[in-house]
Amino acid sequence: MIETVRMAEMSWPEFAERVKHDPVVFVPCGAFEQHGPHLPLSVDILLPTGVCEAVAQRTQGMVAPALNYGYKSMPKTGGGPHFPGTLNLDGATLSASVRDIVRELYRHEIRKICFIVGHYENQWFVTEGIDLAMRELGPSALRVMRLEYWDFFPPELTDKVFPGTHPGIMLEHAAIMETSCMMHLHPELVRVDLIPDNPPADFPPYDVWPAHKEWVPSSGALTSAKAATAEKGRLMMEHYARAIAEAAQGEFG
Repeated sequence: MIETVRMAEMSWPEFAERVKHDPVVFVPCGAFEQHGPHLPLSVDILLPTGVCEAVAQRTQGMVAPALNYGYKSMPKTGGGPHFPGTLNLDGATLSASVRDIVRELYRHEIRKICFIVGHYENQWFVTEGIDLAMRELGPSALRVMRLEYWDFFPPELTDKVFPGTHPGIMLEHAAIMETSCMMHLHPELVRVDLIPDNPPADFPPYDVWPAHKEWVPSSGALTSAKAATAEKGRLMMEHYARAIAEAAQGEFG
């Protein structure tokens, strides 16, 4: 067998042997939502999974199967639920899933867990699930991290990745960052001929229900993705792997 960091590719004896070495288990937390006409619905699954695998390789860790569904896509960060194919979970469902994953990994003697979030709307519901599990387990040797990979974007790459005036990370849905990383990791899934070039969305400082469909650019990308390249994706992914591995090693030893 070729050694892998993916739990899904291990037999149970292989998993049991790896656990003896006290690894960090990385859990990708994604979503299934629209990412413009040029990217697949699975972007928020594929990118955190790619980050988890790169970090696990650097830290002798393991990668659990991804959470493939996330909290409700919101217009100002993900385009919203009116785009066909976007499938959402209630917050309580996501938190309960995270809680159960923590409990199950702990039951199998995993003591270091890192959730890497790839869908903006997930972060507080993932936090809630971790907190519920920690409270239920009580005092123990378990340690858990939660992070969003984009928070590790280095300022020194800003001018290389984002040309001109950058509208901000909140509008990077299906835009340069995600498109570039997909070009690097999964070029076969990027429809280069359909990359949108719309101006940045201009959202008011509030949300409403029902959501206003017209707030979101019709492409589903919250700003232009035309400047995306595979090289930019490589630079970002290599930095994320280094920086997140350092953070995990700093916390877990």
